[in-house]
Amino acid sequence: MAADGQWLTFLVLILPFLGAAAAPFLTRALGHNAAWVLALIPAFIFYHFAGFLGAVAEGETVAAGYAWIESLDVDFSWYLDGLSLTFALLISGIGTFIVLYSGGYLKGHQHLGRFFSFILMFMGSMQGLVVADSFLTLFVFWELTSITSFLLIGFDHSREASRRAALQALVVTGLGGLSLLAGLLVIANITGATSLSALLAEGDALRAAPLYMAALLLVLGGAFTKSAQFPFHFWLPNAMEAPTPVSAYLHSATMVKAGVYLVMRLNPVMGETLAWETILPVFGGTTLIVGTLLALRQTDLKLMLAYTTVASLGLLIMLTGFGSKVAVEAAVLYLVAHSMFKGALFMVAGAIDHETGTRDITRLGGIGRAMPVTFAAAVLAALSMGGLPPFFGFLAKEEIYAGLATGGGWAALLTAVAIAGNALMFAIGFAVALKPFTGERADTPKSPHEGPILLWLGPLVLGTSGLLMALVSGFSHHIISSPMASAVAGEPVAVSISVIPHVGLPLLLSVLTIALGIAFYLTLERGRAAMAATLTAIGWGPDRGFDQAVRGTVRLSASVTGIVHNGRLDVYMTVTFIALAAALFVPMIAFGELPAVPGLPSLPFYEVTVLAVGFIGLGAVIYARDRLTAIVSLGIQGFAVALIFMLLGAPDLSFTQFMVETLSVVILALVMTRLKLSPADHRPTRQKVLDISIASLCGAGLGLILLRVTQVPFDGTLSVFFAENARVIAHGRNIVNVIIVDFRGLDTLGEIAVVMIAGLAILALVRIRPGVAPIKAEKQRAKAVEKVEA
Repeated sequence: MAADGQWLTFLVLILPFLGAAAAPFLTRALGHNAAWVLALIPAFIFYHFAGFLGAVAEGETVAAGYAWIESLDVDFSWYLDGLSLTFALLISGIGTFIVLYSGGYLKGHQHLGRFFSFILMFMGSMQGLVVADSFLTLFVFWELTSITSFLLIGFDHSREASRRAALQALVVTGLGGLSLLAGLLVIANITGATSLSALLAEGDALRAAPLYMAALLLVLGGAFTKSAQFPFHFWLPNAMEAPTPVSAYLHSATMVKAGVYLVMRLNPVMGETLAWETILPVFGGTTLIVGTLLALRQTDLKLMLAYTTVASLGLLIMLTGFGSKVAVEAAVLYLVAHSMFKGALFMVAGAIDHETGTRDITRLGGIGRAMPVTFAAAVLAALSMGGLPPFFGFLAKEEIYAGLATGGGWAALLTAVAIAGNALMFAIGFAVALKPFTGERADTPKSPHEGPILLWLGPLVLGTSGLLMALVSGFSHHIISSPMASAVAGEPVAVSISVIPHVGLPLLLSVLTIALGIAFYLTLERGRAAMAATLTAIGWGPDRGFDQAVRGTVRLSASVTGIVHNGRLDVYMTVTFIALAAALFVPMIAFGELPAVPGLPSLPFYEVTVLAVGFIGLGAVIYARDRLTAIVSLGIQGFAVALIFMLLGAPDLSFTQFMVETLSVVILALVMTRLKLSPADHRPTRQKVLDISIASLCGAGLGLILLRVTQVPFDGTLSVFFAENARVIAHGRNIVNVIIVDFRGLDTLGEIAVVMIAGLAILALVRIRPGVAPIKAEKQRAKAVEKVEA
């Protein structure tokens, strides 16, 4: 890739984030008309990526990037082939109309500028995810989509339902992101690849590895949570608490398609195994049926569409995992068709809500004459969703049945699942598109009328695109469908299906689907009542289970905190030093690293005198009658160590030790005098024995490990390095000072931070009035427990 093209692609990837920074200022200056300016960002991105269509259609791939963390061989890199390019075009193309739609839908909203920032960051995150090459880049953008969707779903943060939905989406998809990270690490460990392009060149290496199943389950954990596969489907309908522009974008081209993208991306290297071709169809088929049945229960237009999105995602996962090239072609066609008709229908639902004041399908009817353009957009989208010719959805449905109806019991079962799911989605799609607009005029909260161009431009263009792409299917397949299917299959695939019906089993199954869809549509009220009764009888579901899990976690954390953080300093100290003793002795004993017992050296009389002073100080600390005497006596130990440093030829260390010890004694004495602690030791004999034992173990452990260190052959590599580079690199003659300040300056900064925190803690202790803090803390703890129980 040419250098100028590489820079331009990098600019395109960060452009949404730059636009997010500018959005509040533009909105403050232009109001909702800022949408026209901000929409130029995704429009330019679409134009840029469209420039790669010709090369990718000829089988080329584009890989480029920049070194990010060279020492770890981590790059900020991107990879364009038929799969990533199609996603990039969908995200930017639909994103253009979403930005425009947002300006009309949220006109006059006091936080419109903030919303534009969030939606552009969301767009940039998804754009980066689908074109990312390196594993780390993929993971960073993957998590960014979770964070930005959290901001968008909880945009109306004054409402509890919005906050709950945002938290739920973040928890579920965030945990899935951790699963994906673990899976990527396992894959990197198996293959040595740290980028998708390198992984795709590995062939069967991943499938043949013993850790393949672990990698598969971890990766699918990330994909299934992101794309709302059963039983993780519950967060997606709850995300409808977000403003409609978010719902339209989320369900058509962005976050929920990320899991599908990941599965499609890894199909060439993880597919064609029994596990892949079992897990994906089972979970995908289950999600398809569950989603459509739950959609049947709803009366809110957005929720009806949301559950059909869950179903559609299940269908895509099922097709990708089925294991045939025709099924892959079907998945590709359906993904493109779904992006267009679902984005259009969500914007239609938002326009209806905006102009009538309600989304309840039972309170809507007869608004077609008042909103003719919106009605036309809805019908166009529903025709594609229903799989009727000559729309792109028809091509997808025909290919679905051509891919699944291949004979055999397993194929027959999945075909039946697809027919049932498609028929229910047919009914739901036409219910959304027809019932609000036809029939007798309903009494709505607001008098309906056609919305401004910002509200109907997007759905009309997307609905029309579903028709035009099918009419020129040869061209569409050449630049979109075939390159994308080839990338998913891992080998050249030529999609050739056209709008001209071909008599055969797929067409017969399509006719059956339409007939069942019409029947479901005509009995929609009875079906809704039956599903409501069924769900009431079942009662418990994953959504309620999520709340129970959260409450249980809070209660568990409160209980654990009450045990391990009970407010008793003596318990904390005992546990800490027991852990220290275990950390010292267990490794030495387990790995046979106990030191050899050294002989007693012959010491000069002055060194013996210093050691005797140290032992005398130790006795003074132990037998001191009050704490102040013990603190002063403790300084004797430090001064003895300082004398040893001096005698061994380290005057700078000796001086430092003298200063530190003096300051420590003064500060501790000051604190103890201010706290007015009891001078007597009221510990029972049993507690004293325990404390002496623990202290002896810690002292013995430290002594043994120091002895073991001194018995290891000396490696002078670091000493030589510091001696040679202290003056050259750090421009200092004092090697010790240079080490502390320069070579390990970050470590020194950490030590200073620890001292500062300890000082602040001491200051807080000094300022506490005896008897007040414990009572206040106990009251706060009681209130916290009551709140958790409530």
